Amino acid sequence: MNREIYKLFSTFFKIGAFTFGGGWAMIAMMEKDIVNKHKWFSHEEFVDNLAIAQSMPGILAVNMSVLVGNKIAKKTGATFAALGTILPSFIIILAIAMFFVTIYDNPTVESIFKGIRPAVVALIIAPVLTTAKAAKIGIKNVWVPIATALLITFVGISPIAFIAAAIIYGVSKCYIDNKNLKA
Repeated sequence: MNREIYKLFSTFFKIGAFTFGGGWAMIAMMEKDIVNKHKWFSHEEFVDNLAIAQSMPGILAVNMSVLVGNKIAKKTGATFAALGTILPSFIIILAIAMFFVTIYDNPTVESIFKGIRPAVVALIIAPVLTTAKAAKIGIKNVWVPIATALLITFVGISPIAFIAAAIIYGVSKCYIDNKNLKA
């Protein structure tokens, strides 16, 4: 097997195996490996691809692995990176399904799950802060993500509406900026 394909698979297998809490909890580990260790993406490329991965249907971690894999080794890279991300969860869920019924009421298992919860919250908050910094969110525009989160959470507005609004804003701004350059 090609060395890059093996690196993609093993990197995403590790990410899939050792992060809990879903896609956002994986971002810090992904950034460390993709940007810092393997230098597959610059920090800016990582943030841009993260935005693309989140706006695509499906699981964030799998979407991100496909984007990275595709850049490194096209379809084969995308396939092996996605498999690396998916396999650990599949194996863990299969094991849990086979054995969980017998240990569900075990006080030790309940304590483990209670102990993991705060760590998962921290794993989700860390990449949010890093992404906010990379997206240049500051005092002047911090209200946008806060208002969006509040409207989604408490008013029930679909995140799709905000994605569509952001696309329309971005295209309009680009059009206006280009029109002003030509004038």
